[in-house]
Amino acid sequence: MTTGTVRFHRVLRSKPERVYRAFLDADALSKWLPPYGFTCKVHHLDVQVGGTYRMSFTNFASGNGHSFGGQYVELVADERIVYTDRFDDPNLPGEMRTTIRLRPVSCGTEITIVQDGIPAVVPVEMCYLGWQESLEQLARLVEPEIAD
Repeated sequence: MTTGTVRFHRVLRSKPERVYRAFLDADALSKWLPPYGFTCKVHHLDVQVGGTYRMSFTNFASGNGHSFGGQYVELVADERIVYTDRFDDPNLPGEMRTTIRLRPVSCGTEITIVQDGIPAVVPVEMCYLGWQESLEQLARLVEPEIAD
């Protein structure tokens, strides 16, 4: 069965530590990860190599949702995150793999994301759109410098 791959490159006005933490903190994930029009619930998050996570997205308008989970394959503080994803829905078979690379640059953090193994029934352009929306929300979370 053919699978899809999406790739993203973006520069955020934030330190790598903040961006890294936004990928591994349950409250942060539920704020920025779901695309527009969706809510996110993190059911389980064990951030360590071999640790697992489980979450669900719900369409706010219809109430319909999907759940998924996976495992952390690689964690290099402030530099790299690799994890797997598997949908609970048997109509969305296979395992996806997401690799996030962070690199400090003069104005913040360069972020590169590659997600492969996207089930053939999921239009790749929908993944692009969802990730674009998520990354806009990530920027809004990590870029502001707010005094305590």
